[in-house]
Amino acid sequence: MNSQKVPPIKILTLNMHKGFSVGNRRFILHELRDAIRLADADVVLLQEVLGEHRDHSTRWERWPDNSQYEFLADSIWSEFAYGKNAVYPEGHHGNALLSKLAIVRSKNHDISIYSKEKRGLLHCELDNPGGTTNIHVICVHLGLLQRHRQMQLDMLCELIERDIPADAALIIGGDFNDWGQKGHRVLADRAGLREVFIDVFGQAARSFPVWFPVLRLDRLYVRNVKVSKPVILAQKPWSRLSDHAALSLEIRI
Repeated sequence: MNSQKVPPIKILTLNMHKGFSVGNRRFILHELRDAIRLADADVVLLQEVLGEHRDHSTRWERWPDNSQYEFLADSIWSEFAYGKNAVYPEGHHGNALLSKLAIVRSKNHDISIYSKEKRGLLHCELDNPGGTTNIHVICVHLGLLQRHRQMQLDMLCELIERDIPADAALIIGGDFNDWGQKGHRVLADRAGLREVFIDVFGQAARSFPVWFPVLRLDRLYVRNVKVSKPVILAQKPWSRLSDHAALSLEIRI
């Protein structure tokens, strides 16, 4: 099939700060859903998503009856997957993926190094409307310490080497917490990945804090896809919805 006849697939990634504004002053999940809908992404990668929180559900008005990822998916994204990372007495949170493409399979990989900082890799295989091999997408949230991130990047590379065919389309996005930008070389050398914003603009996106982005924490890496329209979403309404900017791009397989 001619790839130009297949519509591009739009990807969006965001650390959504558990559905609260900066400083946890406002519960903004409904506003966040509106913004994500307007972005019109086919695949949405989310970090810090609450699967359940019993205290919040009784404290905040308009708290959804189901999980945050189900509330955000609603009738727009027919498929979703959730990777539970952190569990505590009130509930749990982790990474989530919303998709308009069928999710063929999904698996969450625990990459926690420190018992009090739970992290994960949510790996999903999506049906490819333009080809015969599945599209692999990994939603990432790495740790705060450099030595932990180095170990977690090793785990990510091992996952790619073990479970993802070398010729398969691969998209990796999320909050890498990599302010020193140590991960680019590792992922390029070991997994053949290129960072989209570096490819197009010569440097990774400044995404944190959203009101004055300085740190390049959020990333989109790809392999075996054509990329267009990488955008940093840091203006209103996004600047009111999280302490991280959202990133988006379009891909063709």
